Amino acid sequence: MSKILITGGAGFIGSHLTSYLLNQGNEVIVLDNLLRGNKIEQDVFSQITFVEGDVRDFDTVLRVSEGCHYIYHLAAVLGVDIVADNPVETMDTEVIGTRNVVQAALKNNIKKVVYASTSGVYGHSAIEKSVDEEIMIDPRTSYAMAKRYNEIYLKAIYEEKGLESVSLRFFNVYGKRQDQRMVIPRFFEQAKKNLPITVFGSGKQTRDFTSIEETVKATVLLGEQAKGAEIFNVANETELTILELAHFIKDITNSSSEISLIESPQKRYDYEVERRVGSSDKLHALTGFRPNTNVIEGLKELLAVNV
Repeated sequence: MSKILITGGAGFIGSHLTSYLLNQGNEVIVLDNLLRGNKIEQDVFSQITFVEGDVRDFDTVLRVSEGCHYIYHLAAVLGVDIVADNPVETMDTEVIGTRNVVQAALKNNIKKVVYASTSGVYGHSAIEKSVDEEIMIDPRTSYAMAKRYNEIYLKAIYEEKGLESVSLRFFNVYGKRQDQRMVIPRFFEQAKKNLPITVFGSGKQTRDFTSIEETVKATVLLGEQAKGAEIFNVANETELTILELAHFIKDITNSSSEISLIESPQKRYDYEVERRVGSSDKLHALTGFRPNTNVIEGLKELLAVNV
């Protein structure tokens, strides 16, 4: 059994990770400022140590990480709209928060930091093929830039101080308890109410949707097995257009919704990325695991539990 701190553990991915690590028999501490609410299930919440606080407060991070073996660092400002409207807060949370996690890890002799990065660092790189970790990156948003900065920082810290880390480039994760602002919950909500399903741009932009269950499994496997300061994609390796996604959700909900194409907001650069599909070859080579949930089946399962 390990003692594990999860920053941002009350969020979408964090709450699922909390349940997974607890079910493995670990002692789990969650640090979260609850700005986006608490998504941890009640029966799980009663079995963990929860600390309400900000990852930008070093004293708090130092205190709650004492005695821990691992830190899973997921605290972040999320959502394309929120990131676009709050670039300074986004950068602060990422850069200051990660620095605090690293300094606390060094002082408390923690074995490894597992860092939630993003496939957003690739930007427009994935024009002709699925992206692997070696392709040239092209971060454009403050969120993606901060994530890439932290990847470099973690690598430098390993080389200078010996603190191991693994940075995980998540692709489009979906599953129950996801924020309604995200594309799949939003489409489901619109379809269930027979409202227009609103798609930004042409709808021809593609994404790689990865289930929360397989994302969390990959996260923990890499946390256990990765050495040094490596970067890994966590991707389903399946390309789906946003328009196809809208039609699938309309069909499986038996909705009478119209699908409406609307102009992308000017500041929302992320909507303009034409193609994003990842390779999980590196993940598979190390762990023997590769996400492979059929997206349509995953959406049907999600509908069955009411998103």
